[in-house]
Amino acid sequence: MFCLMAGALALGVLVRPPAKAASAGPRFVLEAIVPKSFGEWHEAPERRDFAVVNPQTKELLDKLYSQLLTRTYVNSQGYQIMLSMAYGDDQRGDLQAHKPEVCYPAQGFALHSNDETQLGTRFGPITVRRLSTSMGSRKEPVTYWFTVGDTAVRNKLEQRMVEIKLGLTGQIPDGLLVRLSSIDGSPAHAYTMQDAFANDLLDAMSTTDRGRISGLGSAVALNR
Repeated sequence: MFCLMAGALALGVLVRPPAKAASAGPRFVLEAIVPKSFGEWHEAPERRDFAVVNPQTKELLDKLYSQLLTRTYVNSQGYQIMLSMAYGDDQRGDLQAHKPEVCYPAQGFALHSNDETQLGTRFGPITVRRLSTSMGSRKEPVTYWFTVGDTAVRNKLEQRMVEIKLGLTGQIPDGLLVRLSSIDGSPAHAYTMQDAFANDLLDAMSTTDRGRISGLGSAVALNR
């Protein structure tokens, strides 16, 4: 693995991609492509006790990400899910997206578990991470995934492989972190609700946007 990473790094330096991958296709605007109402969910006014966790300062957020979308949604039963999407059109070096297992403890949360699993959708499974976190009486299970281009990646090695592939076509890698969380004392119940939310959200999107958000890429078109 070390040799692969070292070779990938050397190749990345030699390729020096001249253009951002984001400029290769239609303009990618989170505010426009993420609906405020879909399935049984609709956007709700953010409550202070349901505030989305974003510990970085505005200056750091502006440096790390070119777009940041945070919304709270509620269904007909009153269950609330917090959605956070952080998009960076250049994911090289220090601009690589910060992960929730780092952000939550930085905000004062205890991290109880951090597991990789599959979120099933009718377009294919998305490899996600599940976190169980808490701060005082606030229990907040989290589901998230990270994409580079239109491909979901699980680790640094997979991320680097996609970056090299983009680099060979003259593109700088872009990245998207999608995070779902809810205030729920039962992680199992929270993950079930978050999976339902994710499926409803993907169903409401166009094929192109669905591929970018899910990281399933061309698989979405084959299974629509």
